[in-house]
Amino acid sequence: MIKPMLTAAALTAALTTVGSPATAAAPMPTTSPFCQSGKTVRFAEITWESGQFITEVMRHILEKGYGCKTRAVPGSSTITETALANGDLEVWAEEWEGLYDVTNKAVASGKATLVGKVLGGGAFEGWFVPDYVVKGDAKRGIKPMAPGLKSVYDLPKYKALFKDEENPRKSRLYGCFPGWACQKTNWGKLRAYKLNDFVQFNPGSQAALDASVASAYKRGEPILFYYWGPTSLLGKYNFIQLEDPKYNKACYDLVRENSPKSCPSGSPVTTLRVNLNTAFMKQAPVLTGFFERTQFTLPQLQGMLARMIDERMKPDAAAREYLKKYPDTWTKWVPAEVATKVQASLK
Repeated sequence: MIKPMLTAAALTAALTTVGSPATAAAPMPTTSPFCQSGKTVRFAEITWESGQFITEVMRHILEKGYGCKTRAVPGSSTITETALANGDLEVWAEEWEGLYDVTNKAVASGKATLVGKVLGGGAFEGWFVPDYVVKGDAKRGIKPMAPGLKSVYDLPKYKALFKDEENPRKSRLYGCFPGWACQKTNWGKLRAYKLNDFVQFNPGSQAALDASVASAYKRGEPILFYYWGPTSLLGKYNFIQLEDPKYNKACYDLVRENSPKSCPSGSPVTTLRVNLNTAFMKQAPVLTGFFERTQFTLPQLQGMLARMIDERMKPDAAAREYLKKYPDTWTKWVPAEVATKVQASLK
């Protein structure tokens, strides 16, 4: 992945003169010829909550600040990443670097370019249980069910806690969904960790997974599940992430493919980036500079995602609330004139 990253950086430097400390004093353009020509910036309609929220923040700034027309195009991750590589989309707002083969190939071929770091500190994923499973909860009258459960290798001792209702001879890991890279990775980890008595259950969607986890939590029942951050669920309830083996790139590459040769490895911290169609970058260097500078903080992002769920806010409404609440963060991404236009749109 080193070569594509260097290529992206070099390309970006050539396309825009803004966004780096060395050029911070130069005035940042406030309009985009791409948008002034009447073209629409097409975003992938990402299916998970942080991706939906980040997409809407970017769309609002482009529309109200730069005067662009934007559109979100629905589709699975595979379909929309393929569309971006083919020039049928311009922006994927939250790309987990290195996890998706379609994007990896598009970056390697020069059709797509990853820019910026959307989240300071990066994203994480793993297997979780409610904290009362390990520690108990005296206030709720729950005694520890698995006091020795710390790592994935402790799971066989407590497999009866997570019995699969559809296959009682097996134990259930609530896992990932078709089209998401994590589904294959979870199967690869089960194989590499030799957890032969466990199966990955497909909940069908993030909403269904969230509902299953929340329901178990409220009833004080044990549940083992895959999840990732930043997300509202991890900020709302108390969970314990099970320890994985140390990250090993060679092993992890095999795990991701669910290879019979898989060897144990935890998941790395993943950099979240903006995936841009490379031809679009050449046409829209002003907007590329904006995407490069966009960076959320984990507390602010987790907080807004939790509000989205608790208050049943749609992503575009949450985006407006974010822009109202955290101007000290996002106004650093745009010229003052653009920031003034965005702030005026929020009144």
